[in-house]
Amino acid sequence: MTPPDPVDFFERQFQRQVRETDFALNPFEQLALPHVAGAVLDLGCGLGNLSLEAARRGCSVTAVDASLTAVERLRAAALQEQLAITALQADLAGFRIVRDYDTIVAIGLLMFFRKERALALLRQIGERVRPGGCAIVNVLTEGTSYLDMFQPGEYYLFGTKELERAFAGWAVLTAQHDSFPAPGGTRKEFATIIAQKP
Repeated sequence: MTPPDPVDFFERQFQRQVRETDFALNPFEQLALPHVAGAVLDLGCGLGNLSLEAARRGCSVTAVDASLTAVERLRAAALQEQLAITALQADLAGFRIVRDYDTIVAIGLLMFFRKERALALLRQIGERVRPGGCAIVNVLTEGTSYLDMFQPGEYYLFGTKELERAFAGWAVLTAQHDSFPAPGGTRKEFATIIAQKP
């Protein structure tokens, strides 16, 4: 059986969540929210739960995802509440960050690219955060055994300390590792960093 394209995988998941009105912040979004401020870029925003909460708190948010379902849901919610959110559908495999932000968030995104692209986008995030601003990055790491959402050779599991090395010289506000059970007796191993640029 061929693994699904990740965009299709999440498109189906988001369609189900919209039907079920399942819009709760996940644990990583909850961890990120107190550190999100100013002009925000939410890369791989999914259904936009974090983007909406950030905008409700006065942030101006640019939210980007490959899923049409996710972007349409976010646009509708932002319009209904008159929130400062620009929601864009884009192929994140080729997306470039073209301006600076106070906060850049990439939760559960970078592992869906090959190593070279994942690391290039991680560098862009670091370059495009304004001085005093925050990068919030969450990835799957080595040791993850749940791989059903990946196509062979089309993903990258980060080293357990790789995010911390990437933000050396920044003020690390949070660096944590989480492990969750996954289908079929597998596991998901996550690393999350919240770092403030000098």
